[in-house]
Amino acid sequence: MLNLLSRSPISLFAIDEAHCVSQWGHDFRPEYQKLSRLAELFPDIPRIALTATADQRTRKEIIEQLHLQNADIYINSFDRPNIHYAISEGQHARQQLGYFLDTHHPNDAGIVYCLSRKKVESIAEWLSRQGRLALPYHAGLGADIRRRHQERFLREDGIIIVATIAFGMGIDKPDVRFVAHLNLPKSIEAYYQETGRAGRDGKAANAWMAYGLQDVITLRQMMDNSDASDQQKRIEHHKLEAMLGLCEMTTCRRQAILDYFGESGSQPCGNCDNCLNPPETWEGKIAAQKALSCVYRTGQRFGVNYVVKVLLSEPDNRIRQFGHDQISTYGIGSEYSMSEWRTIFRQLIALGFLSVDVEGFGALRLTEKSRPLLRGEQNLQLRKERKPDSKKKDKREKETVRFVDQALWQALKQVRLRLAQDQGVPPYIIFPDSVLMQMVATRPSDKFGMSAISGIGEKKLASYGQTFLDEIQRHPRNALLDNNLSDTVNETLSLHAQGMDSEAIAKQRGITISTVYNHFSDAIELGLLEPLDVLPLSQSEYDYIINSYELLPEEDRERMKPLFEALDGEYDYSILRCVLASV
Repeated sequence: MLNLLSRSPISLFAIDEAHCVSQWGHDFRPEYQKLSRLAELFPDIPRIALTATADQRTRKEIIEQLHLQNADIYINSFDRPNIHYAISEGQHARQQLGYFLDTHHPNDAGIVYCLSRKKVESIAEWLSRQGRLALPYHAGLGADIRRRHQERFLREDGIIIVATIAFGMGIDKPDVRFVAHLNLPKSIEAYYQETGRAGRDGKAANAWMAYGLQDVITLRQMMDNSDASDQQKRIEHHKLEAMLGLCEMTTCRRQAILDYFGESGSQPCGNCDNCLNPPETWEGKIAAQKALSCVYRTGQRFGVNYVVKVLLSEPDNRIRQFGHDQISTYGIGSEYSMSEWRTIFRQLIALGFLSVDVEGFGALRLTEKSRPLLRGEQNLQLRKERKPDSKKKDKREKETVRFVDQALWQALKQVRLRLAQDQGVPPYIIFPDSVLMQMVATRPSDKFGMSAISGIGEKKLASYGQTFLDEIQRHPRNALLDNNLSDTVNETLSLHAQGMDSEAIAKQRGITISTVYNHFSDAIELGLLEPLDVLPLSQSEYDYIINSYELLPEEDRERMKPLFEALDGEYDYSILRCVLASV
């Protein structure tokens, strides 16, 4: 190779993924250090080192290893404000993933990362059974299969790639709407690099992760059993501890990521799970003392599951065999469930009060840090696990297609997909999602209107404009739904337009009849509905309510209660609201 380089007219050496040269980098590769010879062998040829995931210590070592002491340094911000970071406890991770996808990404493309090939295959198969287009990707698959799956991911809409970390290098698909982790990444750098594959078009994207105690044990075991030097192992453990800190923190996650990469002074983002839904904490000193004491009294020879069984006095022959039904900590933890105790132990490990002896089959060991806590010399705040609330709305503002425009949105995506397949290019090369969204919002009727959309130049207008205009013309908006009302109101109106009455709509949507009438009142106020077409009232009843309203004193007409009382409570508030919306 050096022979070839010496005989070639080289103008620049570009060293990509330069963090690999550093032992402090998250993906240290010893062979990268041989690149230090470039400065000696080709002193007159410029060199540039590039990385997206280097903290201050790694940057310093890159400079030293590649002899770039006199080079200019350019550092861009690590902030990705369009990405929403969320981390949850890893129990029932598969079900959590299903809920996450159904709620936030029912039709979107994304990546699901798993630690093992076996888990990749299992999750891809499970998602496929749920009706999603999910493809596995790992080093154990043949090169042809990997290439085919990668090409489908790049060219088709709605594909989910389930992968090990072997997937992602060189992937530049702008409309990846989510990256999910079903196992803990080994460092913040790896987490940042992998989640950074979402939302490259600048639109809202999700980085969601579920992790558990077993992830910590597995990663530590992999690190300790590797062929790396002792120094490299210490570095890897240090980085894993930082990743655990990010998972268990109660403050802004984005702020912590930026601080880690040296961007201090940032403000809470208001867009991560901890900012939007601050976790509750509780005084966990007594629980921690029970947990640590039980680890000590069982000889620091057992893993989490066994210790929890002792705390809960669970039936287990081994407990009687070892005499642990006679120790003072047997049965003292009945105030917490098995799941809650596992959460407590996970946090004690993440916070450094316990270590896991991977050579001792996951046995828990007390650390020096645990001594003051055991002696009662310090308090300890632990975080309560969030319970998923299927009724809670996502507080973040997302750029989405309105309910009334969904049919056109899906149709335009199909047109784009057909064109992309015909030309052998990814769909976003035809038009990115942002352009299709503008088409849906403005519904241009001719090429002049189409040309006003940002992102459509003369060439694309000539090539594709008429095809998309024809599709838009095939999807005229229902006059009833041509309004500025919310999606939930328009969903009700759409069902009404299909002939459903209020009771059927309520049952179909899982809402109350009063809510249906409240939606009707919004449409009546805009003149989109006639009250007697949707209310269980005769003309005389309608007139009676109007007359009663007009007989009220002026000061009582701004409130609903006086009219309700004047009618002796005969009509529900929501029906009265519909009647008054027509006045």
